[in-house]
Amino acid sequence: MTLPTDGTEAVAAVFRLEFGRAVSVLYRSLGDLDRAEDAVQEAFAVAVARWPVDGVPAAPAGWIITTARRRAIDRLRREAVGREREAEATELLALATSLESADPGPVSDDRLRLIFTCCHPALGPEARVALTLRLLGGLSTAEIARAFLVSEATLAQRISRAKAKIRQARIPYRVPSAADLPGRLASVLAVVYLIFNEGYSATAGDRLVRDELCAEAIRLARLLAGLLPEEPEVAGLLALLLLIDARRPARLDRDGAMIALPDQDRSLWDATLITEGHTIVRRCLVLGRPGPYQLQAAIQAVHDDAARASDTDWRQIVTLYDQLLRVQPSPVVALNRAVAVAEAAGASAGLVATEPLRDPLADFYLLHGVRAGLLARVGREMEAAEEYDAALRLCGNESERAFLERRRGLLPEG
Repeated sequence: MTLPTDGTEAVAAVFRLEFGRAVSVLYRSLGDLDRAEDAVQEAFAVAVARWPVDGVPAAPAGWIITTARRRAIDRLRREAVGREREAEATELLALATSLESADPGPVSDDRLRLIFTCCHPALGPEARVALTLRLLGGLSTAEIARAFLVSEATLAQRISRAKAKIRQARIPYRVPSAADLPGRLASVLAVVYLIFNEGYSATAGDRLVRDELCAEAIRLARLLAGLLPEEPEVAGLLALLLLIDARRPARLDRDGAMIALPDQDRSLWDATLITEGHTIVRRCLVLGRPGPYQLQAAIQAVHDDAARASDTDWRQIVTLYDQLLRVQPSPVVALNRAVAVAEAAGASAGLVATEPLRDPLADFYLLHGVRAGLLARVGREMEAAEEYDAALRLCGNESERAFLERRRGLLPEG
């Protein structure tokens, strides 16, 4: 990626790309997540002050990591008050030096190792995912809170408690042994999936797609597939990300406006990624151990099989969603199934399928957006307008808001 020449814009770009890796490297050195994150944040604060004046360094990521390490050491020395604190600081500095030169083991990727550290079974499932997304996913606390449908303060408390538990329990910074993997793998896969989701449909801001997050999620999924080649759900996740990412080139028009799946120019879809994704899905089918990511990948494979939107086999997609609901019952899965039902059996049937979801997904803008579209299709324009208004109140991404506004504008006035 070519960085902007403007120093302030370059800092923002490097933050999006490198914050997670920098925290991972510092954590390997310091053994303390709070210290690592604070040091990296201080380094970026220094960059904000210096880069617009001195220019962007030749190796910006290395500059951030070096500056963060120096800041961490300076802070340790400042905290060394009295002999006991001096001894503690000396011990930590010695630990940092030894860890820096230590053999990383079979997996040298710092980000992947930190994901496994944060997904320790001693932490609650939601805390694992939230903490990892905060440190590695390039997501703010507010963005993660929206994904979990909780307040920002509640999520901040969960993340703080998770960091403290890692520190107090001395959870090791490593990929666990094969015997320990089942307790962590589901959370690790969820983290990678949510990183990709935030990249493909950003929860807030003026960009719909954050390409760097999509690329990072796929990179991590490939690393996991290499580490665990016999795990069908790992393969299923990789296939799912590839099959969705193949459509990314057609997702925005020249002005950056969102294009819905049925209206996309399918000649722009990445045929290489689709072929790779289909190959993995077929391999998973042979194993006969279907899981949530494999089923989602199969659904996306059906979408990508259709040369035109009208060729989509919606009945097969409904069947796959039925299977997915059995292994992963959730309101969001049920909402996606309702969309497929509307295409297979008509908008009225789709509306009926959304009725049980109105309470559990009352604060989810996509429920209101889906219902608005279906209500418009059956001629209930006033109700459709109300649903569009509800979706607009809840949607935080400017590109998606513009899409909803365009759809609402197609309704008859009054």
